[in-house]
Amino acid sequence: MDLVKKIKSNLRLTVQIVFTALTNGYFLGFAKGKIYQGDSKQLCVPGLNCYSCPGAVGSCPIGSLQAVLGSRNFKFSFYIIGFLMMIGAFIGRFVCGWLCPFGLVQDLLYKIPGIKKIKKVIFDKQLRYLKYIILVVFVIIMPLTLTNYAGDGNPWFCKLICPSGTFFAGIPLVSMNSSLRRIIGPLFTWKVFILVSTVILSIKIYRPFCKYLCPLGGIYGLFNNYSLYKYEVDYDKCTKCGLCEKKCDMNVAAYKTPNSAECIRCGKCIEVCPKKAISTTFSKSQKPNCNSNCKLNCSGCK
Repeated sequence: MDLVKKIKSNLRLTVQIVFTALTNGYFLGFAKGKIYQGDSKQLCVPGLNCYSCPGAVGSCPIGSLQAVLGSRNFKFSFYIIGFLMMIGAFIGRFVCGWLCPFGLVQDLLYKIPGIKKIKKVIFDKQLRYLKYIILVVFVIIMPLTLTNYAGDGNPWFCKLICPSGTFFAGIPLVSMNSSLRRIIGPLFTWKVFILVSTVILSIKIYRPFCKYLCPLGGIYGLFNNYSLYKYEVDYDKCTKCGLCEKKCDMNVAAYKTPNSAECIRCGKCIEVCPKKAISTTFSKSQKPNCNSNCKLNCSGCK
C-alpha cells in the first residue's frame, strides 16, 4: 500500500522524466555531438523541445512555426497550426505540467532546499502578459517581416530568447564541437545569460519561464477553458477555504477559476482539497440517474 502511495505521489515527476527521455532519446547524438535528422524530426512533439538538441527525435512546435513563417516559400502551415489546436483542444496546458522537458528542469530547480522561495513576484499579473507579447512579436511578426535579401526570416524567439534551446541544444553542441567553440560570440553569451538568469530565478520562483515568457504555454493556455480535459469544481462540496490557491505554485485559485489560462494541470489542488470538490472531466464520476423516491441509499447517491 505504501508503494502504491509513493508511486501515485511521484506520478507526475515519473511521467515528466519518461517523456523527456523518449523525446530526447537519441543518445548517440549526445555522444557524437551531432543533431539527429531522422524521419521523426518532421513531426512535432507537444512541449518546448529544441530541434537542435542532439538527442531530440521530434521538433518543437514553436521552432517549427517560426521556420515556416520565416520561409520565403511558405507563410502558413496547416500541420503546425492544426497540431497546436488539436493538442490544446484535447488537454490544454496539461502539456506544460506533465510533458514539457524544460518544465521538468524548472520543477527540479525549484525543489532545491535551503533557499527561501518567492511565492508571488511584484507585478505578477502584468508580467503574465509578456508571453503573449513574445508570441506575437518574436514568434510571428519578426520572422514574417525581418527577412534577408533572399526573403528568409529568422526564428527570432529561438535565436534571442529561448533558454530551453540553450540548455538542451546550445551548450551540449558547443561543448562537444571544437569548431563551434571557436566561432561563439556575443549572441551565445547573451543566450547563456538568459539561461543562467532563468536557472537562478527558477530556484526561488516556481517556473518563471512558464509564467512569464513561454509562448507555447501562452497558446495552450488559451484552450484551457475549452479543452476536453479540464477541471471542474463541485460547489455543493466546496467551502471556499482557499487551500487550493494557497498550495498552487502557479498562483491559481482553482475554486474561482479552475480552468485559468495559467493552470498547468499539475493536480496539486485536487490532492489538497479536503472536500474532494475538484475533479477532472476524465475522472469525475457521474451519479446514476436514480428515481427521486429511491430508498436504497446506494454509494452513487451519497
